[in-house]
Amino acid sequence: MTAAVIVFPGSNCDRDLAVALQQATGQTTTMVWHKDASLPQGLDLVAIPGGFSFGDYLRCGAIAAKAPIMRAVVDFAQRGGHVLGICNGFQVLIEAGLLPGALMRNAGLSFVCKTVTLDVVTTASPFTQDYSPGGQVNFPVAHHDGNYLASQDQLKQLADQDRIAFRYVDNPNGSIDNIAGVLSANRRVLGMMPHPERASDPALGGTDGAALFQGLRGALTLA
Repeated sequence: MTAAVIVFPGSNCDRDLAVALQQATGQTTTMVWHKDASLPQGLDLVAIPGGFSFGDYLRCGAIAAKAPIMRAVVDFAQRGGHVLGICNGFQVLIEAGLLPGALMRNAGLSFVCKTVTLDVVTTASPFTQDYSPGGQVNFPVAHHDGNYLASQDQLKQLADQDRIAFRYVDNPNGSIDNIAGVLSANRRVLGMMPHPERASDPALGGTDGAALFQGLRGALTLA
């Protein structure tokens, strides 16, 4: 499985994500700068990391979604490529139109930084296939604008199509229906606020995130 991590000014989880991918795949992860106009050939996965792209001006992810590289990322996704967006990456994917809904200021109007427990809602995706159906995982969160909002029609569609990947057990930000991560219609794009890359090695205090990256490796190696 070959992967690339997109880097914007203000990204601060890019190395963490690259390391988690390298540990899962045994291959070097390519770092792609936001001003590049194209992606490397032969990629299986594009990952957009957490951080504060462009200082979170306007709306979180709004400026990053207009970066030159994002035209290539959108095209990659529309051609059936796999894309993972974590925290700020989730915000970027929504702003780019690759996932439904919006991410608003946390209900408590404060930055939330702690480990949270999530319910694994679906295992029918390359990202979640290595988890147990109905199981729980512990991932850190670190965000100020993680309050997921969607219309009733969008929520019904997400639920009816089994596209809610994770839900919070104890909602830290006010997200509607406790949603922590959602999938695209073709199940090849995942956006999530919690950080699996920060729970992918015993040295980090937890390994629940490793299964997400290992599942991706298995799914994309066989694809």
